[in-house]
Amino acid sequence: MLTIKNTEVFGLHRALQASGNPMSTNEINTQTNNKEYPIERGKKLGTTSIGSGHDHFLLGIHVQFDILYPQYWTIEAERYHNFEIISSQSKMHRLTFLGKEDTFFSMFNKYVDTDIIEKVKKYIQYYNEEQNKEKKYQWFMKALSNLPMGFEMWMTCDLTYLQLKTMYFQRKNHKLKEDWGEFCIWCESLPLFKELIIK
Repeated sequence: MLTIKNTEVFGLHRALQASGNPMSTNEINTQTNNKEYPIERGKKLGTTSIGSGHDHFLLGIHVQFDILYPQYWTIEAERYHNFEIISSQSKMHRLTFLGKEDTFFSMFNKYVDTDIIEKVKKYIQYYNEEQNKEKKYQWFMKALSNLPMGFEMWMTCDLTYLQLKTMYFQRKNHKLKEDWGEFCIWCESLPLFKELIIK
């Protein structure tokens, strides 16, 4: 199930200032020290229809975070254009090492059957004991190919409020309520997200 932590938001003030650029006739200064956020303008533009272009200033608000995710979730998340993975844990580099750890069983969500985890762990054991290069490859492929979608890993991501707006409205009533539901609750907790995006 999704866990999101270490959230940081960048560019909120500047993006709100930049939302007034289309109507400006003077030299712009979006780096102003003005403490007054043009929130009302942001609300008006941010809550326009997706794809209208009026909400484009949301592209300037970046969110970086660490997320624990099951494998099946990334297949859906990565279909979004600006879903940027800064870095993630790697099955290629770490699976055969993790399989030796006592904590291996904790890396699967609650829906994965114990016997499936045991089977993958056994393939990893065979891989680590094997000396023949070709057979070693075969055991690695067995472990990787039988790894269930409920296997969970961490990654660090970067998204914008503009992309989050699309994701939120497409996923807020999604069937995967423990994953996308949690994601949407997290979106609502972001600074001014409700005000700028949700009417």
